Amino acid sequence: MATPWLLLMSVWLPLSLLSACQAEEARPSGCGTDLPSLYYNLCDLSAAWGIVLEAVASFGAVTSFVLTIILVASLPFVQDPRKKSLVGTQAFFLLGTFGLFCLTFDFIVKQDFSTCASRRFLFGVLFGICFSCLVAHALTLNFLARRNHGLQGWVTFGVALLLALVEVIINAEWLLITLVRSSGLSQDRCAVANEDFVMALIFVMFLLLAAFATAWPALCGRYKHWRKHIVFILLTTFLSMTIWVVWIIMYLYGNRQRGGQAWDDPTLAIALVANACVFVFFYIIPEVSHVTRLGPEQAYEDNMYPTRGVGYETILKEQKSQSMFVENKAFSMDEPSSAKKPVSPYSGYNGQLVTSVFQPTEMALMHKGPSEGTYDIFLPRATANSQVISSANSTLRAEDAYAAQSWHAAAQKDGKGVQAPSPYSKSKW
Repeated sequence: MATPWLLLMSVWLPLSLLSACQAEEARPSGCGTDLPSLYYNLCDLSAAWGIVLEAVASFGAVTSFVLTIILVASLPFVQDPRKKSLVGTQAFFLLGTFGLFCLTFDFIVKQDFSTCASRRFLFGVLFGICFSCLVAHALTLNFLARRNHGLQGWVTFGVALLLALVEVIINAEWLLITLVRSSGLSQDRCAVANEDFVMALIFVMFLLLAAFATAWPALCGRYKHWRKHIVFILLTTFLSMTIWVVWIIMYLYGNRQRGGQAWDDPTLAIALVANACVFVFFYIIPEVSHVTRLGPEQAYEDNMYPTRGVGYETILKEQKSQSMFVENKAFSMDEPSSAKKPVSPYSGYNGQLVTSVFQPTEMALMHKGPSEGTYDIFLPRATANSQVISSANSTLRAEDAYAAQSWHAAAQKDGKGVQAPSPYSKSKW
C-alpha cells in the first residue's frame, strides 16, 4: 500500500513545482510577487503604455485637485460679480475632469465585473458633466457678449446639472439592460460590443456639438472683452471633437485590423487622458487665471478715481500738508499786516493804503443847488500819497464851493451865461 502513495507523491510534486515555475515565469517584470494579475498592466515594463498613462493620469489628477483649491480660494478676491457667478459651474467642470483622470486607471487594469460596470457607467457620465458645463458657460457668454449681463449663477449651474443628469439616466438604463441580458444568457458580463458602447454615448456627442455651436454666435456681440472666454471654449471643443473622431475610428475599425480587442482598453485610456489634458490646459488654467482680473468698467473706475481707497500713504500726505499749513501760519504772524492783503493783477493797486471815499467833482458841485444842505462835512480828495488831509483845508474848500454855487445861481437869475470861476482858483495849499 505504501508503494502506490510513493508513486503518486513522486508524480504530483514535480508537476506542482513545474506549474509554480511556469506561474513565476508568467509574472511580468516590474511587478511584485503578491500583486494580483488584475493589476499587471500598472507595473509591466514590457507594456509601456500602462506605465506612461498611469504617470500622466496621476499628474493630471493632482493638477485638477490643486486647481480646484485655487479656484475656490480665489472666490473672495473676485471683484466682478459676473465672473463670480460662474465659479460654481467651473468647479463642477473640475470635478468631472478629476474623475476622467481617475477613470483612466480603470481602463489600465484588466477586466472584471466591477471594472466593466464602472467603465460603462462613468465614461459617459464624466464626459457628460464636462460638456454640459461647457454648454452652460457658452450660453451665458452669449448674454454677456450682447448685454454685458449674463444669467445668474444658480441658473447656469442648474442648466449644467440638468444636462448631466440626462446622461446619468441614459447610462444607468443602459447598464441595467446589459447586465440583465448578460446574466440571463449566462454570458460574460464584460462582453459588450464596441458598437453598443459608442451608441450609448450619443447624448455626450450631442453635448459636445452643442457647446461648439453655442459659442460661435457670442463672437458677434458688442462687448468684445468676453471674446477670449469664447475662444477658450471653441478651442477646447474643437480639440475634443478631434480626439473623439480619432478614438471612435480606432475603436470600431482600426483595432480589428491591428490585433482585435487587445488594443481596446489602451485606445479608451488614451482618449480619456488626452481629452482631460485638453480640458486642463485649454480651458481650466486660462479661466482660473482670468477669474480675478478686473473688467474694463472696473479698470476705468480705478483710473478715474485713483485715490478712492484710504491707504497709509494718503494719510501721511494729509498729515504732512496740515503740518506745513500750521508752520506757514505760525511764521506769518511776524509779517506786517500790509503783506497779508492779496494783490490782484487786474487792479491798479500799487501797494499803498489809500482811502476809497468818494469826492464830488467840480461839475457835480456846480449843478447842485444850495438847498441840498451845508457842506461843513469831511470830503477828502483822493491823492497819490497816503497823508490825511487836515480839517482846516477841507473846511476852506467847502466854503469856496458854496460861494461858487451862489454866484452861479445869481448869474442864472440875471440871464448871463458867464462861466463861474473855479473854487480851486484860490487854493490855499
